[in-house]
Amino acid sequence: MELGIGMFGDVSFDNATAKYRDAETKLQEILEQVQVMDQVGLDVFAMGEHHRADYVVPSPEILLAAAASVTKNIKLASGVTVLSSAEPVKVYEDFSMLDLISKGRAEVIVGRGSFIESFPLYGYSLGDYEELFEEKLDLLLKINNEENVTWKGRLRPSMSNQTVFPRAKRPLPIWIAVGGTPTSILRAATLGLPLIVAIIGGMPKHFKDLIAFYKQEYLAAGHDSEKMQVAIHSHTFVSEDPKVIDQYFHHYKAQMDRIGASRGWSPYTQMQYEGGKSREGALFIGNTDEVAEKIQDMKELFGITRFIGHMDVGDPTHEMMLKSIELFGDKVAPLVR
Repeated sequence: MELGIGMFGDVSFDNATAKYRDAETKLQEILEQVQVMDQVGLDVFAMGEHHRADYVVPSPEILLAAAASVTKNIKLASGVTVLSSAEPVKVYEDFSMLDLISKGRAEVIVGRGSFIESFPLYGYSLGDYEELFEEKLDLLLKINNEENVTWKGRLRPSMSNQTVFPRAKRPLPIWIAVGGTPTSILRAATLGLPLIVAIIGGMPKHFKDLIAFYKQEYLAAGHDSEKMQVAIHSHTFVSEDPKVIDQYFHHYKAQMDRIGASRGWSPYTQMQYEGGKSREGALFIGNTDEVAEKIQDMKELFGITRFIGHMDVGDPTHEMMLKSIELFGDKVAPLVR
């Protein structure tokens, strides 16, 4: 099972200055953190795409290209590329370049996006939310697998015997990221694409039937069981100091409340935090033994081939992040493996 770390590039809000933390500083910190991930032997780093004041990475491929120059082995993935509001030709161009720069370490994780800011920003209608994703995924897969592309859709202009350059040296790994919608899971299974499920609340065991559904439909579509890949992506933070774990609640709550303010959520509570940290909860937050045991639980429950720990929720300090990454790579990963 592969183990990795994901980020969204959160920046905290300073109530005293009424400003978010400096984006330049945050980006430099992320690059240093990815270097440490590579040094401790983690398998993959995933960077999300957002178009909001509280996240600093609207273009994961730019950050990943910078990370490629300071790492040697770790796979570099978007997490996710919001394909519905992206241009499939440009997505392939960017990630094929990343793949060549990184000597074969690029991956694309595509999703419809749980945030919708990119739609009005790029001039897309939310009324086409589902069809945009289906159409653009179809085109991206065709570009990835065929050198000369002829394609026709409804929402994007057609292509006629055109080639997208440069070509990656192999078809790029393209994952489908889902939040638990059965139609999205069925799409991934039917296409034979690897699946990554975001489990960030409630109890992971409630996703068991959905992942079993993916496996059933994947095989029913005639795909090779040996090539099946299933991953989960969950909020994660590691410290051996209980006081640090307690302190992290305030970082976590601040970001969850910022997101929740626009979605009608109630303020995040200490009780939710403690429940999420419990053995049955969806937060992989605790000491190395606790986090390793919960990841192993996921391996046994779902048969996952990859776990991505989303580790910068709420913008914990750089020092907290570096220590958490080191513990995840040096202590959690060996226990799981």
